[in-house]
Amino acid sequence: MSSERLIQDLSANLVPVRRRNVAREWALVLALAAIELVLILAMGAMRPDMGRAIGHPFMWWKLGSLALIVAASAITAIGSFTPTGTPRRGLAIVAGLAGLAAITGMMVQPAMPADMPVMERLAPLHGLGCMVSIILLALPMAALLAFILRRAAPTHIGGSALAVGLASASWGAFAFAFCCRANDPLYIAVWYALAGVVVAGGARALVPRGYRL
Repeated sequence: MSSERLIQDLSANLVPVRRRNVAREWALVLALAAIELVLILAMGAMRPDMGRAIGHPFMWWKLGSLALIVAASAITAIGSFTPTGTPRRGLAIVAGLAGLAAITGMMVQPAMPADMPVMERLAPLHGLGCMVSIILLALPMAALLAFILRRAAPTHIGGSALAVGLASASWGAFAFAFCCRANDPLYIAVWYALAGVVVAGGARALVPRGYRL
């Protein structure tokens, strides 16, 4: 078979590829985020003392740290969906931000006695509920980002999948932060981090299975 005939046979079933619209992808992500926050408000799930709690340094630390991690991980994820994009640097930045958040959290005065026993501060039963809530809030964003990834052309699929998981997990944690009544940095560091590990690990394991370059 001649090379020309081979090329014709290989290209016979090709269809035009829809050009990627990054602005549209960001619009979908922001729209989903807004919908989740509106639903939290509409369902009355926001902590009732938010008006008073928002002035506490602890809340500024929690919301500010999570917002930075959400932004960095989302930029990393969507930026890695191109053939020339790589998530490596962005993932390192996200890891650095998470470490910085943990360090600064040690300096924040908790809104409860810091000399309480560790298990009382962690409140395992309540903490497990928070962890599950974060995971559930992260699932819609994870599904959307996975859908966008599968329509794109990432070449570092493992790193992109991990970035999807981190972006989704941090968003779920940020959204839940408006509902969570816990005011202890140790509690936040442990249970929010565990939820992040579950979501990020799940995305890293599952997202590449549905993708073929």
